[in-house]
Amino acid sequence: MAQTVLYLAPHPHNFQNAKVLIALEYGRSELGTVEIRGPAAGDTLSQLATSRLPALETGSSLCLQGARAIAHYLAPGRMRGSSTKDSASIQQWVNLADSEIIQPACTWAFPKLGLMKHNSKAAERARLDLKRILRLLDAHLKLRTYLVGEGVTLADIAVSCSLLLPYKHVFEPHFRKPYVNVNRWFLTCMNQPEFVRALGEVTLCERIVPVAGQKQNAVPTSEGTPTPAPEQPPVRKTPAQLKKEAMKKEKMDKFLQKQNKLKEQQARQPEKKAKAEKKDLGVITYDIATPPGEKKDVSCPMPDSYSPQYVEAAWYPWWEKQGFFKPEYTHSISEPNPKGMFMICIPPPNVTGSLHLGHALTNAIQDSLTRWHRMRGETTLWNPGCDHAGIATQVVVEKRLWRQSRQTRHDLGRQNFIQEVWKWKNEKGDRIYHQLRKLGSSLDWDRACFTMDPKLSRAVKEAFIQLHDEGVIYRSTRLVNWSCTLNSAISDIEVDKKELTGRTLLPVPSYKDKVEFGVLVSFAYRIDGSDEEVVVATTRVETMLGDTAIAVHPQDSRYQNLKGKFVIHPFCDRKMAIVFDEFVDMSFGTGAVKITPAHDQNDYEVGLRHSLEFVNIMDNNGCLINVPEPFLGMKRFDARKAVLDALVQRGLFREVKDNPMVVPVCSRSKDIVEPLLKPQWYVRCDEMAKMAADAVRNGDLKIIPENHLKTWFNWMDNIRDWCISRQLWWGHRIPAYFVTVNDPNIPAGEDADGNYWVSGQTEDIAREKAARKFNVSPDQISLRQDEDVLDTWFSSGLFPFSIFGWPDETEDLKAFYPGTLLETGHDILFFWVARMVMLGLKLTGKLPFQEVYLHAIVRDAHGRKMSKSLGNVIDPLDVIFGITLEGLHAQLLDSNLDPIEIERAKAGQKSDYPVGIPECGTDALRFALCAYTSQGRDINLDVNRILGYRHFCNKLWNATKFAIRGLGENFKPEGRAQDASRGSLIDGWVLSRLSHAVELCNTGFGLYDFPAVTTAVYNFWLYELCDVYLECLKPVFVGTDEEAVSVAQNVLYTCLDTGLRLLSPFMPFVTEELYQRLPRRSAQDPPSISVTPYPESEEYCWRNEELDRSVEFVMTIIRAIRSLRADYNLTKTKADCYLSCSDEGTAAQLNPFSSYIQTLSSSKSVTFLVNEECPDGCAMVIASDRCTVHLMLKGLIDAEKEVTKLRAKQSDVQKQITKLREKISKADYSTKVPQKIQELDAEKLKQMEMELQKVEEGIRNFEKMI
Repeated sequence: MAQTVLYLAPHPHNFQNAKVLIALEYGRSELGTVEIRGPAAGDTLSQLATSRLPALETGSSLCLQGARAIAHYLAPGRMRGSSTKDSASIQQWVNLADSEIIQPACTWAFPKLGLMKHNSKAAERARLDLKRILRLLDAHLKLRTYLVGEGVTLADIAVSCSLLLPYKHVFEPHFRKPYVNVNRWFLTCMNQPEFVRALGEVTLCERIVPVAGQKQNAVPTSEGTPTPAPEQPPVRKTPAQLKKEAMKKEKMDKFLQKQNKLKEQQARQPEKKAKAEKKDLGVITYDIATPPGEKKDVSCPMPDSYSPQYVEAAWYPWWEKQGFFKPEYTHSISEPNPKGMFMICIPPPNVTGSLHLGHALTNAIQDSLTRWHRMRGETTLWNPGCDHAGIATQVVVEKRLWRQSRQTRHDLGRQNFIQEVWKWKNEKGDRIYHQLRKLGSSLDWDRACFTMDPKLSRAVKEAFIQLHDEGVIYRSTRLVNWSCTLNSAISDIEVDKKELTGRTLLPVPSYKDKVEFGVLVSFAYRIDGSDEEVVVATTRVETMLGDTAIAVHPQDSRYQNLKGKFVIHPFCDRKMAIVFDEFVDMSFGTGAVKITPAHDQNDYEVGLRHSLEFVNIMDNNGCLINVPEPFLGMKRFDARKAVLDALVQRGLFREVKDNPMVVPVCSRSKDIVEPLLKPQWYVRCDEMAKMAADAVRNGDLKIIPENHLKTWFNWMDNIRDWCISRQLWWGHRIPAYFVTVNDPNIPAGEDADGNYWVSGQTEDIAREKAARKFNVSPDQISLRQDEDVLDTWFSSGLFPFSIFGWPDETEDLKAFYPGTLLETGHDILFFWVARMVMLGLKLTGKLPFQEVYLHAIVRDAHGRKMSKSLGNVIDPLDVIFGITLEGLHAQLLDSNLDPIEIERAKAGQKSDYPVGIPECGTDALRFALCAYTSQGRDINLDVNRILGYRHFCNKLWNATKFAIRGLGENFKPEGRAQDASRGSLIDGWVLSRLSHAVELCNTGFGLYDFPAVTTAVYNFWLYELCDVYLECLKPVFVGTDEEAVSVAQNVLYTCLDTGLRLLSPFMPFVTEELYQRLPRRSAQDPPSISVTPYPESEEYCWRNEELDRSVEFVMTIIRAIRSLRADYNLTKTKADCYLSCSDEGTAAQLNPFSSYIQTLSSSKSVTFLVNEECPDGCAMVIASDRCTVHLMLKGLIDAEKEVTKLRAKQSDVQKQITKLREKISKADYSTKVPQKIQELDAEKLKQMEMELQKVEEGIRNFEKMI
């Protein structure tokens, strides 16, 4: 079969090549092999002129020319748009690149490359055109990473490639500086692996340097854009090609004539003064000396613009010192509060290091809820704390110890090592609390807890002892997840499942060479006393040294003759029974399965059912024991190869083949997890799990959202006992003691026998318990405390009541337990939430909380899990303050990543944050996180989008600044919010919208629907208060009606005061700053917005739905007028507006709003027409079925000139339509042209027909004006 061949234009500066090469990189996996050639002699398409390249030839005789068509063909479907809307948007951007960007880009860049003669006027025109386009792109990309959707599409390829030459050769730093969002997007594209493979490293222009060498001529490509032509021998052209080139030349001549005419017209016009570039305001800081805890000075003038560093300075220490975050601030905790109580404890973050954006989401949600409840007057406590994180902390400190002194923990000894961990905790542990304060978290710091504090450690011991005495905690020898590197059992949550599709080599700690996984080895066991054999298969061939049986299915006819028979182990002469068990899958392999009870969970259960021997062949370090020579003492994966070689030598090896499988990897050490038999402490969970499940079924405990209920019941109804032993030194040492009785009448016990273990708060108490148990005197008892520590999740499971002093009946425990809410990520529903519920019910008889709200998991913009090795774990402080790319790289050097992982992480950071992370501020970060929280799905958070909410803060700042000027220095608000009926229509409307926002916010908070709350308050501030009401107030404030001014001032104050309080739970800093600058209704008002009452619907009862509908109708008309003005470029000119109404009722409805329509649409006048003809010379647009907008253009534009331009456009579009219709109407079109190209052609034809319709409508409108 003939393969696909891609022919490229030969010149190195041809950006059309770039388009198709990038598309090819993205589509390579679907296309297979694509040969890339140039127009060399002998190529199939060598007769093509250079102007027709790039071109593509496929095995199906399909031939495509032009970068646009080829890129569309090569790119995978997702890059063409996941929906009709996205596809249309992508085509729009591709059209923009081809029609508006490429020409000025080439005009400016080619002369610098020596490819075109320099023309200063043409270059300046190109420069201005590109500035206009960059402004458009910058505005579009403000809240987006890519042009369309969440990933790279053909739109990004087309536009970035059209800008490639300018960015490389003429966009100097001062030129590109204003276009921050475009620069970020362009570098993000260029750093994608597919772009790098296609283009190599792209270096941005630092200074324009003309390329030395002879000037070459630029010729038009098949897409009508100039591209440089190299020297090449002449080629013979067909008559069709000559005709086509003549038509192109005619078209180019017309284009050049138009360009020359345009230049002459411009030369006759006086040159416009260049617009002054916007100054970079830089960072504004608060420089007034304010002692920590003292109130910030807000008497100074407001800075010109919002600056996070200025706004966020000094407020938090003042809040903390004033005690606003303490539950006792407004009400004694010993007395019931009629407004209620709200208590929530923080999911204690690991002390190991820094918070990331996932923690920031948790805290943004919890703080917004806490602040909302506090502002409602409830007794409110958000209790902080930190987890000791056993394994994670020990690994970090061990690595640091090795780096600094080349010592292990065993070199130091247990006590000295624990002291080293405490030293590290005291050095690093406060960073998390520092981050929480910077996030504005309103925690009661006086109640902060650490899980290793004496108070919590006592609770952990007491819980273990109570449960052990009741038999709920017991000792047993079972299979555990074992990390040979950590020398410890680990929990399921610390095991990563690595999926393999087949043979894969993986790195394993302490092994020089990578180890093979993803293969299935088949070998034979010989039947005892027979020549027969049974073939079995395994992915872990080294474990066959521990095999003690072969299992087959009872219904498998192939093995019925083997009942009661045995096989012989080839290396140790062990006789192994053939057992019949229904767990065997007859269809897998040979239907016979080797059984290794001591090293596989399924085999373990088979071993129990059939009373098989359990042979442990591995020690704690992963070296082989209880095996014959030469395998004794070998490391497990060295033994893998040795066993395989031995099977081959003995003629027992049958085959090896690829096998998809899941490999368990320790998330802490990256070691391969081994199932090992170990005596450990277990928690019996069945009864506790039933109580936890019943609590949800009975409605006593509510889990939100409900889609997690299935997971909850699945875990609770099928729960296994919980292994709580960890072979670590850092953590709560298990308060259990092995008993040796110095009495010959009492036999010595074994470690695995739970009867020889006692527990106690101290060794003396344990000795007394042992003496009573064995009926001997205490001096006959010798005790050895268990070396292991408890699983971190055990102490975390006690957190809701251990923080309040349990088991003592403290005042805090009485007041705050049970709590109100547990809020956390859904990924720890079982590991933490379920265990808190089970332990709370068992030890206190009460549920620890009434509701559980599970938020989504934060992933990066590409949907990937946050991982240090990917470089996408972001410190929230870096988003708050901003950080350079170099700063992000520097942080990696402080981590525990190995050099290879550091380089991979650097590449990830460069791809996602090519210019670093801009300063966004705390308020923008918190608001963005809550706005993206959606119940039931993960959050793909693009850090660059957070910047958009900083712009929102700036809007708040400017709106309040304008309002304060409008209120005046002597303004004193009325004692209570005024009646909505006193003011104008627009006053009543804005109060109605405010009432609606209040209702939506309270409802949203109550339902944990955070996007509903953020959307409501965002829409009110931006689209209703700023865009409409403030604009309508400008004429009022400069007018002479004092009553109207007074009413408007009070309405405006109510909107500002209420709007800031609605926003305060999400944006505590900027709302406090602005609130403190507003006058007070009363001297008795609370000192801070954080303790000011949250607006309630009962107080804001001004909703007027009829007025809302009328204003929405008015805004539809205003938007239509604005659209019409934009179409005719009436940026500053005001035109008369005529509104043709369908009936008198509509006119009567709109008439009271005429002044607002005039103001908001920048119209010269507004006239209502019913059954009247509109004056000639108007452009028209339909606003609704009840109103048509007519805008008087006569005298404002040159109608004849516009008609001439549109006639030319009409002719051009008609030619394109005719050409495309001819192509589609060909007899073999439907059979020879790929379906994708047919769809593209149909869409293109539809767009051109719509364009023609608009052009003809425009001609008719302009002809009426002549």
